Amino acid sequence: MTDVTDTLQLTVQHPRPGLAIATVAGDVDMRTADTLRHEASILIEQGCPHLVLDLSQVGFCDSAGLSALIGLWHTAQAQGGALGLADVPDRLMRMLTLTGVDTIVPVHATAAAALTAMTDNPTTSTGHRGSITRVSSGSRTGGPTGVQRPA
Repeated sequence: MTDVTDTLQLTVQHPRPGLAIATVAGDVDMRTADTLRHEASILIEQGCPHLVLDLSQVGFCDSAGLSALIGLWHTAQAQGGALGLADVPDRLMRMLTLTGVDTIVPVHATAAAALTAMTDNPTTSTGHRGSITRVSSGSRTGGPTGVQRPA
């Protein structure tokens, strides 16, 4: 049986202005999907319209998580950007394929491949650099349980 957790961790890197790579760690389900959507939407709306979600550390994703991914794709599109998924676990990849989401959201084998695909796009020229780690609870009402910034 899988342990259920209400914690979702996003580790965000800004390898290029206007582009962020967010590594998602934890389960993306009805408890944490709103947190993912909220935190990633903030990234998109505050200067990183091009977002890669590295899903290599996601253990489980349900329909709420899938809905969050679709919502983030819409948010990126509305900001003139793009959403890409990288290192998608097999179980989630099957869900993306069965629902057809893989036909609208590009899926890459690695974050490096997604980065290459997005940096080939000349519209990724605004934003900031650096990195941040956000550790959030599943409930947005309490906000992030902690934000860690590198020294």
